[in-house]
Order: sequence, then structure tokens, then C-alpha cells
Amino acid sequence: MRSFDLSPLLRSTIGFDEFNRLFETALRGDASDVAYPPYNIEKVSEDAYRISMAAAGFSENDLDITLQDGVLVISGKAQAEDEDKARNYLYRGIARRAFERRFRLADTIKVVSATFENGLLNIDLKREVPEHMKPRKIEIAKSATATALTGRAA
Repeated sequence: MRSFDLSPLLRSTIGFDEFNRLFETALRGDASDVAYPPYNIEKVSEDAYRISMAAAGFSENDLDITLQDGVLVISGKAQAEDEDKARNYLYRGIARRAFERRFRLADTIKVVSATFENGLLNIDLKREVPEHMKPRKIEIAKSATATALTGRAA
């Protein structure tokens, strides 16, 4: 297994302890990271994103979307198995097996809506940066020593 030294990157950052774990998880390639079901992640605009997931053979009742601790979990489980037993398939190319996909969202990403149409699940996301996280100018105050040397207040 490859190992990367992140210390040069982490030297100039504060509070990114979790970044190292995320990077290691991506390199490890979890077994849950399989190709089913296929999905797209699209940048719709500067602050808007969309996850589109192909969920052919599933209904809205078969899908579950939850968001907990910054992790968006999309799972699907086909419930109408009795109906499938009554059918005699010669070839079955549309998989209806259970799945679970996890997406780690940044703290500034909010889930706006989810729609399901024609076998495609669309989840719209939006970046909302709180006021305290936006860039702001920090004024540099004159030090007390500099004021005493010049003999006047700023």
C-alpha cells in the first residue's frame, strides 16, 4: 500500500485533523465503493451541486435518504420480491439489489431537495457560507509602545 506524507500540507493548517483520515479512506478504497448504482456529481452553479443516481427498478418507497453528522446516506432496498417470484425472467439486466452510498458533505453544504423521476434520483445541494466563515479584514491596532514613543494617541 502506498503511503503519503501529509506533514508539509498539515504544517500550515489548523483544525484539519479529519482531513488525514479522509485522505487515507480514499486511498484504501473501501469495499462499499463499488459501481452500483451509478451516479453523477454535477456542479450546477457556483454554489449549487446535484447528485444524480440511477435507481432503475426502484420506487420512491424503496429509497431512503438520511443526513447525519455531515454524511449523506442514500440506500435502496426493493420491497416487492413476491411480485418478482411470479415472473419468469429469461434475462435480468436491471439489478434491484440493495445498496447504500455515502457522501461526506462539507459543513457549508446543505441538502435542498430530492426528487425521483423516471428512475433517476436527484439530490440538490447548496453551499451556504455562514457570515462568521466569510473573509473579513482584520485591522491592525497601534501598539501601546508605539503610542508612548510618539506621544499621541491613534
